[in-house]
Amino acid sequence: MVRIYVTLTILILTIANVAAQHIDTMTGVFNDNFKSLTIRLDGNQFAPPIIFLGSDDHLIINFDELAEERSYLRYKVLHCNANWQPSMLVESEYVDGFNMAEIEEWDYSRIALTHYINYNIVVPNEDMNFLVSGNYLLQVYNEDDPDTILLQVRFMVSEQTADVSADVLSVTDIDYNDAHQQVSVMVDATNAHVEDPFNDLMLYVSQNGRLDNEVMVRQPLRTMEKRAYYEHLRPLIFKASNEYRRIETVSNIYPGMGVETIEYFEPFYHATLQADYPRSESKYEYDQTQHGRFFIREYNSDRSDIEADYIATHFTLVMPELEGQMVFLDGDFVNRRFDPNSVMTYNRATGAYEKTLLLKQGAYNYQYLTVGAGQRNGHTQLIEGDYHETGNEYVVRVYHRPRGERYDRLIGATVVQFK
Repeated sequence: MVRIYVTLTILILTIANVAAQHIDTMTGVFNDNFKSLTIRLDGNQFAPPIIFLGSDDHLIINFDELAEERSYLRYKVLHCNANWQPSMLVESEYVDGFNMAEIEEWDYSRIALTHYINYNIVVPNEDMNFLVSGNYLLQVYNEDDPDTILLQVRFMVSEQTADVSADVLSVTDIDYNDAHQQVSVMVDATNAHVEDPFNDLMLYVSQNGRLDNEVMVRQPLRTMEKRAYYEHLRPLIFKASNEYRRIETVSNIYPGMGVETIEYFEPFYHATLQADYPRSESKYEYDQTQHGRFFIREYNSDRSDIEADYIATHFTLVMPELEGQMVFLDGDFVNRRFDPNSVMTYNRATGAYEKTLLLKQGAYNYQYLTVGAGQRNGHTQLIEGDYHETGNEYVVRVYHRPRGERYDRLIGATVVQFK
C-alpha cells in the first residue's frame, strides 16, 4: 500500500511539473538552414492568420531550406488555449483526419546563386481539417526525426459566433493627441452561448503583430444583456509608436528603397542599407507601411518564391550606446522574437548598433525596440518615438470557455486600424 501511495505521489508530481512547464509556442525557426517563414490568408496577404470555422478559408505557409536536395518533411498541428499553451484536447477532438501529413508541394530554386528548396503548405486540406475553434500551432519536422521541430507557426480558427467591433482613438484617458492610442471594444455574445459576458470572456488585443505588448482583459467595464463593453480600460491604452521603416531588396543589381549599395562577395550578394538614426526627437512623418510584414519579391520575376536570391543585409543604427538596454530588430522577418537572430550588436569603433541577416529578396518592414535588463516587453520611445498619428493595426480576439469544456473557444475576431 505504501508503494502504491509513493508511486501515485510521484506520478502526480510529474504531471504537475509537466503542466507547470511553459512550452515555446511562438512562431519561430529552430534550424539555420530554414529561412523566410511566412503564413498568409489565401486571397488577402494583409490579413492576420485567422480562418473561420466551417468556411472555405485557407492559410498558406511557405518557407525555404538552404540545401541542394529536398528533405522529406512532415507537419502536425497542436491545439492551444487562449494563452497559447497546449489545451487538454486529444488530436481526434480537434483534427478531422490524421494529425500528420507529408509536405508534398515543393520546388527547387532556379537562377538564384543561393540554392534552396521552397516548401508550401495549405491548410485546411483533404488530409487535415479543423473541428473546433481556438489557437493552433503548426509544426514542421523531418520524417526521420519527429521529435525535433524545425520550425513552427501560429494561426487561429474563429467561430465568429460573436459580433466584435472596435475603435481606436488618440484621445486617451492619460493624454490628448500625444503619445498613446486607446482601443475600445464591443462584444455582442447573443449568439455565442455565453452565460455571463462579464466574467466568462477573455479579450486579447495585439498591436501590429507584436507579441511582447499584447494585452489580455478578463472583464469589461460594463455589460448590457449579452453585450460586453471594453471602454476606458488602462490595459487597452497602447504606446502609439511610429510608422515602420521600409527597405526593398527586389534587385541584386540596383539599390532599392533604403539600400545604399549592392555588391557581390562570394558566396552572397550584400546589401548595405542606408544608416538609420533615432526618430524619437523628430517630427512625425506619415508613411503607408505594412505593419511589420514582409513580402518576397524579385522585380524581374513572376516566380519570386523560387527565383528570388538571398542577400546578406546589413543594418546600421547610428546612436550612442544605451546603458542597461538591448536593441532588437522587430518585424515578421525575425518572427517577433527577442533572440540572437534579432539582437543588435554595438560597435564602438563606428558608434552604431549593427546586424547582418541573410534575407530573401523582397520588401521588408522593421523597427527598433529597446528591452531593459530582465524585461520581456520592447519599447519604441527611445529610438522610434511615440506619435499619436501613427497608423497602427490592432487585432482583437475574444475567447470563451463554457462550463465543463476543456479548451478555449475563439468566438470572434476583428481588425481595426487607426486612421
